[in-house]
Amino acid sequence: MEKRKRRIFDIIQIGKRDDFASRAFDIFIVAVILINIGVLFLETFPQMDKYAAVMKWAEGATVGIFCVEYALRIWTAGYLYPGQGKWRAVWRFLTSFDGLVDLLTILPFFFLSGFIAFRMLRVVRIFHLFRINNYYDSFHVITSVLREKKNQIISSVFIILILMMASSLCMYSAEHAVQPEVFNNAFSGMWWSISTILTVGYGDIYPVTVAGRLMAILISFLGVGAVAIPTGIISAGFVEQYTRIQNSSQKIGKKPGTVSVTVDDSSPFLGQKVSRIEKENNLDVIAFVRKGAVVLPSEDNIIREGDVLICQNS
Repeated sequence: MEKRKRRIFDIIQIGKRDDFASRAFDIFIVAVILINIGVLFLETFPQMDKYAAVMKWAEGATVGIFCVEYALRIWTAGYLYPGQGKWRAVWRFLTSFDGLVDLLTILPFFFLSGFIAFRMLRVVRIFHLFRINNYYDSFHVITSVLREKKNQIISSVFIILILMMASSLCMYSAEHAVQPEVFNNAFSGMWWSISTILTVGYGDIYPVTVAGRLMAILISFLGVGAVAIPTGIISAGFVEQYTRIQNSSQKIGKKPGTVSVTVDDSSPFLGQKVSRIEKENNLDVIAFVRKGAVVLPSEDNIIREGDVLICQNS
C-alpha cells in the first residue's frame, strides 16, 4: 500500500518530466482546467443555452476530476511535506495556495443555488490556471522579480495613490461649482483621477472650467510618469534576474569547493526551504537546477525531488 501511495504521489506531483505517467497526468489536468474554464465562459452566452445539458455534464465531469485530484493530494501530503507528521502535512497542504484554490474551485459547483458569494466563487477556478505556472520554470523569474522588488513597487504604488487623492481634491475644488452633480464631493473625482492617471481616459467625467482643464493636462503628464515608475522597476528587475542566471550558469562548477547534490526521495533536503538547508548544514546554495533550468534561490524556495543543488561551504 505504501509503495502504491508513493507511486500515486510521483504521478500527481507537478513537473516530473522524466516520468511518462506524471507528464501525461500534468497534460491531462491542464486540459481539464482549460475545459472547465471554457465552459464557465460559454455559459454566459445566450446562444449556448441549447447546449446547457452538455455544458452541465462537462462541468460536473471536470469538477469530479478536481475532487479526485484534491483527495489524492490530501492522501499523499506526507510526501510533499516529509518529516512533519501525517496530520501536520495535510494541514499544510490545505492551507497552502494550491490547496485553497483547489477547494474554492470545487465548492461553488455544489452551492450554485445558494448565496451569491458561492456563485461568485466560480471565478476562483480561473486561478486554477496558476497550476500551469508550475510546469514552466521561466515563470519562476516573474515571482522572483516581484518578491525582490516588492518594496520599490509598494513605494511607487503609494506615490500613485497620493497623486490620485491630490488630483481628486484639486478637481473637486475647480469643478464643483460648475458641475455639482458630477463632482459632488472630494471622493467623487476619484474615478476621474484613476482613469486619467492610468491613461485610460474614458471621457464620461471631464473638466469644463479653464482651471480644471489646465490641472487635467498637468495631471495627465504626471500620470504617465507615475505609471512608468513601477513598469521601469519591474523591467529592470527582469534584466537583473536574467543577467544573474546567465552569470550563475557560467560560474557553476568553476568555484573551488563547489559541489552538486541531487535530491531524491531519501534526501534530507527534500521539502526543505533553502534558508533552512543553508542554516542547518552550513552551506551556501548558489543555485539549483530544476528540469534543466538554472534557478537562483530565494529563502522561501522549497526543494523538490529531482532538483540538483549547487552548494558551497559557507
